[in-house]
Amino acid sequence: MTAPDTADTFEVRLRVPPRRFFARAGDTVLAAALRAGVPVLSSCRNGTCRTCICRLDSGRIDYLIEWPGLSAEEKREGLILPCVARPLTDLVLAPA
Repeated sequence: MTAPDTADTFEVRLRVPPRRFFARAGDTVLAAALRAGVPVLSSCRNGTCRTCICRLDSGRIDYLIEWPGLSAEEKREGLILPCVARPLTDLVLAPA
């Protein structure tokens, strides 16, 4: 897979299973994964069910909503919800 030719696109790498895909700025990580054909468990797609929870090993994100369904402790531990997370940089994600 080659990188799209735009500065507003970020590479997302999954550690397990090892995969990579690209996310456009403003897209959620989940939407980008599904568009790329990368299966990601999900249910609500609004940050409440926690089905898609994973760990952000590197990179930065922001959220579509002010406070997704994570505790302050989980956020400090690096857990994220891809269904409402938008990449701000390239990302590396691992299972929670």
